[in-house]
Amino acid sequence: MFENKEGQKIPSVTFHTRKNDGWVDVTTDEIFKGKKVVLFALPGAFTPTCSSSHLPRYNELYDAFKENGIDDIVCLAVNDTFVMNKWQRQEKAPNIIFLPDGNIEFTKGMGMDTLKDDLGFGVRSWRYSMLVNDGVIEKMFIEPEKPGDPYEVSDADTMLKYIAPDYEARPSITIFTKPGCPYCAHAKKLLKEHDYPYEEIVLGKDATTVSIQAITGKTSTPQVFIGGEYIGGSEELEKYFKNK
Repeated sequence: MFENKEGQKIPSVTFHTRKNDGWVDVTTDEIFKGKKVVLFALPGAFTPTCSSSHLPRYNELYDAFKENGIDDIVCLAVNDTFVMNKWQRQEKAPNIIFLPDGNIEFTKGMGMDTLKDDLGFGVRSWRYSMLVNDGVIEKMFIEPEKPGDPYEVSDADTMLKYIAPDYEARPSITIFTKPGCPYCAHAKKLLKEHDYPYEEIVLGKDATTVSIQAITGKTSTPQVFIGGEYIGGSEELEKYFKNK
């Protein structure tokens, strides 16, 4: 059983990070002391749930967390700093602090280490999130101990709901676009006008026409999804906002 450590101090650890082609050691005191920090830990960079849901939603809701008194958001995984830096760039998440727990010191100190040798991963972190106030754990959301990779309670929306119960978070939005598409530009303008932050997937760079056709049955752009619901192109997006 993974222990809930609410009310306890976080482990004292030094993380070895790489910044601007140089090594920079970062301590837990530097990250957590005198701050309110949300940390979410996951099994590994570039893995499916971590890349498709866990990290992107914290990235989307970054401003909402800041508005509600959170100083920093931290993503931790048992990976080295080169992998974490690459993942941060790919996910376009410069505002989130990526901590490489390559030596598993923090994860073991939290008692959240788990063996995933069936996947060839070795020792990794169990998936969880926590609110840390001046180095003391105020709240933890630990995924249930089930086979596989459960993802039920450590998500960004659950944490934000705990911090700000009355806050109504915007739904997750994804828009498929292609360079030079005027309808795509119009759709993005609509989303910005309505203060809807979005994830943009550019055909030819982040995905292929085959991918969008497999998902929507269409090859035209843009194609918009809001809260997991397929909306359609720019005309359908206009109708969506008019009917709200």
